[in-house]
Amino acid sequence: MKKADEARLKKIHMLTLAFAIAFLPPFWAVLSPYVGVRTGAVALIVAGLYATNGNRRKDAVKITLGFLLGDLFSVTAIWFIENLPFSADINTYLILFVLGAAAVLIGETLPGLVFTPALLCGWAIGLTIMAPLGTSAMGTLPLQIAAAMVAGVLYVGIGVDLFQKWLVRLIIKEDSEDPSDAS
Repeated sequence: MKKADEARLKKIHMLTLAFAIAFLPPFWAVLSPYVGVRTGAVALIVAGLYATNGNRRKDAVKITLGFLLGDLFSVTAIWFIENLPFSADINTYLILFVLGAAAVLIGETLPGLVFTPALLCGWAIGLTIMAPLGTSAMGTLPLQIAAAMVAGVLYVGIGVDLFQKWLVRLIIKEDSEDPSDAS
């Protein structure tokens, strides 16, 4: 392939990705509160990790499970931090130590089921949102975060990727059918 063709293809990929991201995720941002999910932006974080993993649909289940397990880890961590008999700092250190090691051991022992980076990111997302509230005020937030995580992988991650690839194929097909290209 010529450098000019490579540059043109790269530009098509960039512009179609920009359009796909501009077009699809705002639907989730607008609609998520109407389905009871106030943590809709979590989907964008999750989709970023999905994309960083190469948009590999074959990994979608283990990435999703990793995020959901991370969400559970965050609720567990907050509960233990609040209920261990030591100072808040010692409780925090102890539970982060134990659950951090457990996250890696689970993810690396079950790599076909759990994507370790997703578990760690999911845990961090949950802690960031829920820790300031504590267990007594978190309410349905773990479920809202879980819903946003699933939407992040399935809709924003896979959906945007498929839409962008469809746009690329459409543009390239139209270019190859353009009669003005014939010399």
